[in-house]
Amino acid sequence: MKIELAVEALAALAQESRLSIFRLLVQAGKAGIAAGVLGEQLGIPPATLSFHLKTLSHAKLIKPRTEGRFVIYSANFAEMDRLIEYLTEHCCAGDASQCTSAKNVDNRNGNPK
Repeated sequence: MKIELAVEALAALAQESRLSIFRLLVQAGKAGIAAGVLGEQLGIPPATLSFHLKTLSHAKLIKPRTEGRFVIYSANFAEMDRLIEYLTEHCCAGDASQCTSAKNVDNRNGNPK
């Protein structure tokens, strides 16, 4: 991934509504969620939602598809994985044993679970 693409993706996520939309779509998985349902669940008006969805789509973080008269959005997991890979490319100076995720660390003593 080029730095410009990473910056665009991170900039798209650096806004509360867009981050909420993306997280909801990640939770929904490949099935995705209809645009109207996203707006209802997050309390975002249609015009504002459209702006946020366009920004996330332009950053390639979400993908729209048409089903009948509905537009269903889903997270672009491949692009999300590329962004995470880019961010962690040289994690811990190449010592993978130091690179444990927060889920795998006992917060009381910092040791792996």
